[in-house]
Amino acid sequence: MKKALITGITGQDGSYLAELLLDKGYEIHGIIRRSSTFNTSRINHLYQDPHVNNKKFFLHYGDMTDAIALRKIIFNVQPDEVYNLAAQSHVRVSFDLPEYTIEVAGVGVLRLLEIIKDYQAHTGKQVKIYQASSSEMFGNAPPPQNENTPFHPRSPYGCAKVLAYHLVVNYREAYEIFAVNGILFNHESPRRGESFVTRKITRGIARIKAGLDKKLYMGNLDACRDWGYAPEYMEAAWLMLQQEEPNNYVIGTGETHSVKDFLEAAFKHTGLGNWENYVEIDPYYYRPSEVENLVADTRKAKEKLGWEPKTKFDDLVKIMVDSDIELLKKEI
Repeated sequence: MKKALITGITGQDGSYLAELLLDKGYEIHGIIRRSSTFNTSRINHLYQDPHVNNKKFFLHYGDMTDAIALRKIIFNVQPDEVYNLAAQSHVRVSFDLPEYTIEVAGVGVLRLLEIIKDYQAHTGKQVKIYQASSSEMFGNAPPPQNENTPFHPRSPYGCAKVLAYHLVVNYREAYEIFAVNGILFNHESPRRGESFVTRKITRGIARIKAGLDKKLYMGNLDACRDWGYAPEYMEAAWLMLQQEEPNNYVIGTGETHSVKDFLEAAFKHTGLGNWENYVEIDPYYYRPSEVENLVADTRKAKEKLGWEPKTKFDDLVKIMVDSDIELLKKEI
């Protein structure tokens, strides 16, 4: 039985990846941050009573800023694969918390790589590591973007991910660690955080439809992104660690849509009418520096991994809108 260690397991991607790996027969270990409030809602359905036999799902307290805790977990768990999904991942918030963002999403990767390097030297056992890189690294680089496109990050978050990307490549070349960069473009689902723009839209529409709100306040509607379905992207992450050699891969749909496109599709699906009747622009939500257009060139992933996206943009919007409408009905 393979063992996988997932940082950021309580997030959107971590929960879908845990489901995928459990279905494949893995023993799963996840790192969670200590909190006085419960923060495991996305993985509660995976919880297993510690007293049952053949338990395959374990959680450990840790943090990407705590090298001692990370070292203890890795040496105790002895994972075959490590998926690093942990980050302060909200791009707009990274302008407000730049040092913390760099510390977790950038320097945290250095800590992880150093520990894995030491663990392999100590035990002689290979550990494969997946690093969740981001299309935000490309910033204002001309689209479409692929594995050879120069980085031009436009946020502290993007800068942190560029640092982590190059650390992965350096440790791969210097110490022959099986480390891959999955450069994932925007990927969404009903489990997306409520402050991210897609979920903000679908959740806001649900509240408007229920008569709880009258307006949805937005920032830049012209920003264009390549939006895909998160569970499919976690399959791509797993495939990267099953290859004979480590590499870097761009994952996306190859299509770009604006925030305005997302609004139009979401409002159309609910039958509320013209989205302009409900949306107001608030400059507070603008970023100090914006990324205008991201669209993935995924030819390498298709050729090397045999991976292609299945869920279309309109279907993704419908999945998220329907989910938030049903979720709100249960809350009410």
